[in-house]
Amino acid sequence: MTEIKVLARKWGDSIAVIIPKKIAENKNIKPEDEITIKIEKENGLKEIFGTLGDWKINSQKIKDELRRGWK
Repeated sequence: MTEIKVLARKWGDSIAVIIPKKIAENKNIKPEDEITIKIEKENGLKEIFGTLGDWKINSQKIKDELRRGWK
């Protein structure tokens, strides 16, 4: 079993996750393949206190956040 952390995103009326290319290639996952995903929500201090300790914000993250606001 491979374990990765991904960010859930809104996709229409649903929530979607993206499987990174490296993992998809390693597990030979192709579009339209049926797969099983084990879901566990992170419940840690970051969820309680937000991103107070996350001072490493790069330009790509800022652009992604701005694009989300335009939709």
